[in-house]
Amino acid sequence: MTASWRALWREPRPAGPPPVGRGDWVIVAGFEAAALFEGIVRTDLTWRPVVTVLAMAVMPLLLWRRSHPLAACLIGFGVAGLLSAVQLATGTADLGPSSMMVILILLYALVRWGSGREIAIGLPGVAAVVALGMYAASVGVADAIGGTLFVSLFIALAAVFRYRAALWQRQRREIRNEERLALARQLHDTVAHHVSAIAVQAQAGGVVARAQPGQAVAALATIESEATRTLAEMRAMVRVLRDDGGEAYAPQPGVADLPALARSDTGPRVRLSLAGALTQLPATVDAAIYRIAQEAVTNAVRHARGATRVDIDVCRVGDDIRLRVTNDGIAVGGSGARPGFGVTGMAERAHLLGGSLAAGPAPHGGWVVEAVLPVQVSP
Repeated sequence: MTASWRALWREPRPAGPPPVGRGDWVIVAGFEAAALFEGIVRTDLTWRPVVTVLAMAVMPLLLWRRSHPLAACLIGFGVAGLLSAVQLATGTADLGPSSMMVILILLYALVRWGSGREIAIGLPGVAAVVALGMYAASVGVADAIGGTLFVSLFIALAAVFRYRAALWQRQRREIRNEERLALARQLHDTVAHHVSAIAVQAQAGGVVARAQPGQAVAALATIESEATRTLAEMRAMVRVLRDDGGEAYAPQPGVADLPALARSDTGPRVRLSLAGALTQLPATVDAAIYRIAQEAVTNAVRHARGATRVDIDVCRVGDDIRLRVTNDGIAVGGSGARPGFGVTGMAERAHLLGGSLAAGPAPHGGWVVEAVLPVQVSP
């Protein structure tokens, strides 16, 4: 109980309350007109001019119900409590006009928009005023229970809407975080791969520029090709971020695009082996295979010292796709190195699809990345 009370006391106000708008002014004007009309037509109302003015004075509090929920609620219920106290002291008939029911909106606003501390301070005052009003009106047990339930309904509705709004905001934050992670993976997988290839070709071109000019020209052509592909993929990603329509999303590369990773020019030679039924795979699995293989090749080119060969083996075994990427180089940092963004991104891709991924030194030297992805992705 103490923990719950502390949690309530420390709870902040909900974020993003709507500002006072035209609708709020219309509501206030409507209630003002209702209070004035009731004061004119209800001849049975005791102290009619006084209670009418008090009721009309309460209506503007609706404009501050979201920005100052505790003060608005306490003032509104304070006026109602004053009328009940006067009624009890003078023994007169009911002094409260029906338009004073507007204070229930202030109660709703307190629970919906107030902080935990404001709610904890305001609700006991509201309960005291409600109890005083029932006592002054000499209501029966049934009416007291009904009135209590009616007031509690406003509190419950406010709590429900407050909880739903908080849940929706958490979901929006989670979606934004997922989108940021997806964009980070996409940037890392596409741009890093091509930029690594450009860097390798530039280094090789500088070495052979004098001795073998023809090879330097080939290296420059590869750099131009990789730069063009990088620019195209960056433009495609920017187009996706700018456009809301589904037509903006270009098809993701998949198993059919793996031959583009194979290379035999400067740098380690990349060999590709495909086995089994690898067509008509789910789009998410198809794209994940390509991205994991692409990232593994990029890591081999960038981090494996002395690597001369990179092997990509993809095969289907039953309901699983097995991807194995090996290289014969020496990993920078050794087996105890902390996984970087590349390995983390590959593992996230595999785990999101219900698969697994392992990366580490190969038994006979080099480095190996192994991923197992189920063909049928769980919903």
